[in-house]
Formats: sequence, C-alpha cells, structure tokens
Amino acid sequence: MLDLVIAQKFGGDMELWDRLESRVDHATAGMIVAFLFILRIILRYRYGAPSLPSTMPVWQTYMAKAGHYGLYFLMGLLIISGITTANFTTDPIVVFGLINLSSEVNNVEMFNLIRGVHEFATNAIIALISIHILAAIYHHFIAKDDTTKNMLKFWTRKSA
Repeated sequence: MLDLVIAQKFGGDMELWDRLESRVDHATAGMIVAFLFILRIILRYRYGAPSLPSTMPVWQTYMAKAGHYGLYFLMGLLIISGITTANFTTDPIVVFGLINLSSEVNNVEMFNLIRGVHEFATNAIIALISIHILAAIYHHFIAKDDTTKNMLKFWTRKSA
C-alpha cells in the first residue's frame, strides 16, 4: 500500500529531484515486494492452499481459484513490468544504494508501453484485492464458514 502512495506522487507536479527520489523509493519498495512475493510462492508451494468449505457453491469455488490465480499473475506482471519500466528510464534508479535498474538509454516509446502495462496491472490488482476483501467479509459475517479462518492458518501443513 505504501508503494501505491509513493507511485501516486508521479502523477502530480514535482521537481526533478523529487521525481527521481520518488522513483528510487518506489523501486526499492517494489524490490521488497518482489522478495515477499517469491517467499509467498515458496510457502504456497510448500504448504498448499487453504481448503475451501465443502458447502461452498461450485461457482464460488471457481471464482476463488480464478481470483487467486489472477492475484498471483498480476503481482508477477507488476514486478516484471516495474523492473522493465525502470530499465527504460534515462535517469539512474539505484535501489538499496547498490543496484541500478536503469539502462539509462532513452527509449520513450518502450518506456511508455511498459509503463501502461504496469499501470493497468496496478489498477487490476487493486480491483481484485477489493473483491478478495469483500469475499472474506462475506464468508466471515454472512456465510459464517471457516474460509476466512483457514486463510490465517497457512503455516500449518495441509493433511495428506
């Protein structure tokens, strides 16, 4: 969420030094998110997905799986498009004070194309996260099943 707030600054009027500093902050937060995403994929692979209630209608099961795959796909797309966008900037974007993500080559067309993909993925993942939160609230307060509780037990190994 913090990364989104930093990114929203880009749309407004800013001094060049502030824009460059914000890009570095955004890229650094993005690299942290990339690490956490990889960790999440490893945990998901190792521990599996929480089981869905047997009483859940088939269409909800389908939508839950589609939504989760969508979240993973969009997160991966955000990370890849973010790194690629940074690569097509003319100014250095040095994350953690060590790694310059920019090739410092002026390719405005490619930058704008990839940036458009990044912005689309951002808006799409915000929509999916909102739907995910609403679904969790629905299952906790209306359906009163164990779906939301099961999401919190991802550290326990699923039974074979």
